[in-house]
Amino acid sequence: MTDTGPAPLYRTLWRWHFYAGLFVIPFVLILSATGAAYLFKPQIDRWEERAWRGQPTEGAVDADAQVVAALAAFPGASFYFYRIPAARGDAAVVHVGLRGGGERDVAVSPQGRVIGSADPEARWTAWLARLHGSLLIGQSGKLFVELAASWAIVMILSGLYLWWPRGRGLAGVVWPRLSLGGRTALRDLHAVTGFWVSGLALVLLFTALPWTEVWASGFRAVRSEMGWVAGVQDWKGGAEQRPAHGHAMMAAMPMEPGPRVPLEHILIRARGEHMPAPAIIQAPGAPNMFGPPNGDVWTLTTQTQNRPLVRKVSYDAQTGTEVARSGFAGKHPVDKVVEYGIAWHEGQLFGLANQLIGVATALALFTLAISGFLMWRRRKPADSFGAPPVPRDPARLKGLAAIILLLAALLPMLAASLILLWVVDRLILPRLPRTARWLGVARA
Repeated sequence: MTDTGPAPLYRTLWRWHFYAGLFVIPFVLILSATGAAYLFKPQIDRWEERAWRGQPTEGAVDADAQVVAALAAFPGASFYFYRIPAARGDAAVVHVGLRGGGERDVAVSPQGRVIGSADPEARWTAWLARLHGSLLIGQSGKLFVELAASWAIVMILSGLYLWWPRGRGLAGVVWPRLSLGGRTALRDLHAVTGFWVSGLALVLLFTALPWTEVWASGFRAVRSEMGWVAGVQDWKGGAEQRPAHGHAMMAAMPMEPGPRVPLEHILIRARGEHMPAPAIIQAPGAPNMFGPPNGDVWTLTTQTQNRPLVRKVSYDAQTGTEVARSGFAGKHPVDKVVEYGIAWHEGQLFGLANQLIGVATALALFTLAISGFLMWRRRKPADSFGAPPVPRDPARLKGLAAIILLLAALLPMLAASLILLWVVDRLILPRLPRTARWLGVARA
């Protein structure tokens, strides 16, 4: 790559792109692979539950008997919710809280026989979600992922500037000149792939922010301060909400005495609502992922990842009459945007096409990471880190400084890392001249 633009700005953005790229490469590889796999969560979950489908339907019992069978299989367990079979012959899934802690999905055949069970946190998709969101190292992993996402935004924006044609033809700009081979083909593959995937990658990165820790906590505070809240935030993200994968439960609240409307009665009403699968009926007093426990009501809702389709209908536990109804239409516009973004990010906004676009984005990001690493290895001298040269006239970069400050204001983890880098650059590296020269940050 040659310095074809205004030298100070071009060189500076090249350096930002270089350092940001090397930092995020391992994260891009992990998050692209796990994210692409998690896009197919519905298919993976159905595959894991393949033995629970296609059961005979003769001699079927009602939903209440199925719940009794599930609780009998796990003495002392509490009934949390009933997952409505998606098709005739599918087992019902009764989600219970175990007496010693934890939860269980219990599969009960139409005849009321327990045919299997699973720990929700041991599912393949639960493991993928933890690896994708926290690198399997808990809270510190979430912060690393958020930091990497922030720097990936810098990497993409700086890469777009470096890609800008500046009077060149379409070859090497819109399509790669692979026939030239060597460095040129590798450079074109990297630059052209980055151009085509940049928009989708930025959408993925920005739609991931509501799940983060620091950014999401600030976003929640802004939503509250600006009055952008209509109901309970029903996505996980931020320091105040800790459910790891949607199964962390609070203790159930005490129930009022008196007769209960049978679950079977609620199930009959639920079928008329045509709730998208997987539809569930939460028991009175059952814990919720978000907000307070379910009150003295049966609540019909759905666990679909296509969040604009999510709605809730609550029925009085004593009479069975409908007492509340809510859905996507009643949310604040800001929350609607977030919900659309999350559904897109998870590949569920418009079915298989959304999933395939997500896979293509992940493959392009994977290509960027590998090609960027190979470009660095090819140009790296044996005695230095191989960073692009320091610009000769940093005084001409006030506009860039304003852009960086704006990004830092929007991305708190980026701001924190920039402060740390400033401390290292100004206070530590001057005392380590050999290290500074190796990193390419020594000043003349």
